[in-house]
Amino acid sequence: MPATRSTPDIIMIIVTLMLLSIGIIMVYSASADLGLYKFDDAFFFAKRQLLFAGVGIAAMFFIMNINYMTWRVWSKILLIICFVLLIAVLIPGIGMVRGGARSWIGVGAFSIQPSEFMKLAMITFLAKYLSEHQKKITSLKKGLVPTLGLVMIAFGMIMLQPDLGTGAVMVGTSIVMVFVAGARISHFVGMALIGLIGLAGLIISAPYRIKRITSFLDPWSDPLGSGFQIIQSLYSLGPGGLLGLGLGQSRQKFGYLPEPQTDFIFAILSEELGFIGAVFVLILFSLLLWRGIRIALGAPDLFGSFLAIGIIGMVAIQVMINIGVVTGLMPVTGITLPFLSYGGSSLTLMLASIGVILNISRYSRY
Repeated sequence: MPATRSTPDIIMIIVTLMLLSIGIIMVYSASADLGLYKFDDAFFFAKRQLLFAGVGIAAMFFIMNINYMTWRVWSKILLIICFVLLIAVLIPGIGMVRGGARSWIGVGAFSIQPSEFMKLAMITFLAKYLSEHQKKITSLKKGLVPTLGLVMIAFGMIMLQPDLGTGAVMVGTSIVMVFVAGARISHFVGMALIGLIGLAGLIISAPYRIKRITSFLDPWSDPLGSGFQIIQSLYSLGPGGLLGLGLGQSRQKFGYLPEPQTDFIFAILSEELGFIGAVFVLILFSLLLWRGIRIALGAPDLFGSFLAIGIIGMVAIQVMINIGVVTGLMPVTGITLPFLSYGGSSLTLMLASIGVILNISRYSRY
């Protein structure tokens, strides 16, 4: 049990709050027209985002003061609870359908997305497992297959909703953790080939996924259908130029870019704040990644190291996927941009996760 406790990483706190502040401003700018049209309230989404941010900040500072070794004790129970929630969300009458996906559980306006919490539960469980069985991970049968097998079971349950974006982030984060733990590259190559076959099966089994792939390769082949989101996103990025059109001056948010306050908020930010604004946000994310890696390297034990690298890896992968989609470098997956996009479960989870890293930083030697 770590004994020496110091102040948390101040730079990480500042960067997180800066990203959160930019997110609240951009959620209002991107959603004011939509909120006025749908709910007769230009501040509808911004007020809810402020509420989510308040809950998330409270969770972050509360968890920052909970010794991270506590999560090692509860990791298995948390994982079981998340598996139960993933089953419950698929039951009609319990799970709520939004945007064609049965991904939420709740009553009325209050709801949670179990798949979001599964990401953190899986990270916590893998951190415990890898810290206790690191030598086994070099073995394909005894280490890698059982570990990634559990991850793929969770991924399969998330895909039943379906939620490819969240599932991809969880799998990517798990692979990063297993790789850092010392898994052999040759084993990864073999399993990657199996994974590609499975991915091909998923794509073939659902026609809309094939359309997403083809629209990613050539969005103008179906500009009013599968390629619509990517094209409208690129139309946001182009006019922004160096300095942007100005805060609140986006044109694409007026009914052209679907749900601009969530998955495509980076496109609106780039249109209004330009290349400089977009780069500034990327620099903030880079600072967050840098601090997270330093904390992981300086953690006093393997559990703390794996936990920190898993959480910061989750943030980094989600940022790369979201911005890759917005810029047309990846197929549309429906994943939020951490700290900036509108959303309750995602924002609260991210801030709570940062709280875990901040607690590790209080014992980290860096």
